[in-house]
Amino acid sequence: MQANEITPERLRRLADTKPGDGKVLSLFMNLDPSQFGTAPARSSQVRSLLDRAALLVRDEDGLSHGEREALKADLARVEQVLEGEVEAKGAHGLAVYSSRAANLFEVLRLGTPVDYDVVISDMPCIEPLTRMALSETWCVLLANRRVARLFCGTPPMLEEIALVEDDVHGQHDQGGWSQARYQRGIEKEVADHLRHTAETAFEQLKDRLPTGLIVGGPQELVGDLEATLHPYLAARLAGRIEVDVENSNGDQVLAAAMPHIQAAVRAREDDALARLVQGFSTGGAVGGLPDVLLVLQERRVETLLVDRGFREPGRVCPRCGLLTTEGDTCPVDDSAMEPVADVVEAAIARAVTQSAQVLVLDDRPELGPHRHIAAILRF
Repeated sequence: MQANEITPERLRRLADTKPGDGKVLSLFMNLDPSQFGTAPARSSQVRSLLDRAALLVRDEDGLSHGEREALKADLARVEQVLEGEVEAKGAHGLAVYSSRAANLFEVLRLGTPVDYDVVISDMPCIEPLTRMALSETWCVLLANRRVARLFCGTPPMLEEIALVEDDVHGQHDQGGWSQARYQRGIEKEVADHLRHTAETAFEQLKDRLPTGLIVGGPQELVGDLEATLHPYLAARLAGRIEVDVENSNGDQVLAAAMPHIQAAVRAREDDALARLVQGFSTGGAVGGLPDVLLVLQERRVETLLVDRGFREPGRVCPRCGLLTTEGDTCPVDDSAMEPVADVVEAAIARAVTQSAQVLVLDDRPELGPHRHIAAILRF
């Protein structure tokens, strides 16, 4: 399964990391197997990233002597780890954070490729990871009378992460009491196989429950499979599919599951947009980037809705973190505002750290009148 160690909880913890008088070195490395599937290609990628980081540490403006020396030490530690044996199995990217001043060092495996970059800032750079944290994990559990397979991932890709094979005897036509006893034995073996399947699925998924679970198999078996699932997984059931349990590949399983996934996503979006309309009529919602940034600063956002692809430059206060679309001086503490290449991405990161729900919408015109971004408020 693709590795993805980015969660909203982890983002909140990184966002709360403040090194005081020091800086944080953030590095992002692409491990897309189609480009960096061989050891020499990955080694070249690591060297390029480290060279870029060394130049930035050497040439970055505004650093004190102590900050620059601390960053050199951080870079040496990063270099030692990246040129060693990093556990990157299943990862399509890496994010590395190092700050001696904040007692911070983390290497996070990413489930999707990321353009490599290096950032020196007053806090960990989490904006590139916010959409990964928001990516929904879907799973498909297939089972027949002796074999079960579990597929998981973030569409448009599902990968098989577990296989269950149990020794279940076949039918026979002996007849009489002997056949009845034999048939009862077979049914018990099938029931044991389904329990084994449900236990395996929960063991694989309990640490990060999927957004939804779809099941597939012979019609006479699917109901029994659903009834055997752990309640946490049963609560996430989102439909049934019919595919060849033993021979379907990930693409075929995803194709069968996509209508259920799309329907679930659409229903959630419809519900949020209906609540947004109601919120505008009662004062419980705001639209437009300036007003959304204001309520984020006030920590009032329950749900943030953003059109995919919407981006705007903005500004951030290095002291209090205020995000704005314009202005040279922070209205809160008079600090000089710093430019942000994409304040929308920063707003999404801020919402994640505040435990707000974030919905990035595709092809939904409803946000157009609100200039592509809106928020439902907690109070």
